[in-house]
Amino acid sequence: MYEVFYGLKEKPFSIQPDPDFLFMGKRHSMAYAMLEYSVANKAGFTVISGEIGCGKTTLIRNLLNNLGDNVLIGLVSNTHEDITNLLEWLMLAFGLPYAGLSKVALYDSFQGFLVNQYGAGNRVLLIVDEAQNLSPSALESLRMLSNINADKDQLLQIILVGQPQLNEVLRRPELRQLAQRVSSHFFIPPLDAGEVAGYIQHRLKVSGREEPLFTLAACERIAQLSGGIPRSINILCDTALVYGFSDELRLVDVDIIDDVVKDQDEFGVFSMG
Repeated sequence: MYEVFYGLKEKPFSIQPDPDFLFMGKRHSMAYAMLEYSVANKAGFTVISGEIGCGKTTLIRNLLNNLGDNVLIGLVSNTHEDITNLLEWLMLAFGLPYAGLSKVALYDSFQGFLVNQYGAGNRVLLIVDEAQNLSPSALESLRMLSNINADKDQLLQIILVGQPQLNEVLRRPELRQLAQRVSSHFFIPPLDAGEVAGYIQHRLKVSGREEPLFTLAACERIAQLSGGIPRSINILCDTALVYGFSDELRLVDVDIIDDVVKDQDEFGVFSMG
């Protein structure tokens, strides 16, 4: 819609996670380094947490794009507290048959899968997204699976990704043994005010525009309104570009941002002010 008008090859502010647009702010860079270190050093449990829309999924997708062919990846993203047989979800995540198998047979099959992959020189990495939704019993089941080992090597690496509530869940007394298995834990905070302008310009550059499009005052206002949450920044910026295009304005200034907020407050589903 506005891409040609603003000299863009694609929309720069989609809310869909896209590793090509990953912005490595200070804390995101540290979180990514922690992920790489954990995978390389075969850490049993790694925990990455942060607010909704802070970029956790984009970080994970970038990690997956850069892992070697000898790392088999299973992703469980449809987590909820009512998951009663976690092993079935794990088998599904790794493309293994599970229908009609008893719990004992499921465990034996999954253990055999891990042993076979280890023997073939492969590593098995399980990523559980929105892990804060899992019940303590499901998390304890993951800990038990992490006990499967060969000599000194753990056969299953697990990355738990979730909202800040995940930290509270892991502090529960009944999960003390799991918490003690966590080798690396990193919380991703929102971008600070100084990083927001860099984030906006980075996404514009990836989309094909070198010149600034948002004024400094507009960036400061976006930082204030979004709280530094990348998803909120994207929503504000995308809507502002629609407004700017509609009025044939070559730069997005703070007045456009204020118009977006005013209209969202009055007519939108949620308030931005």
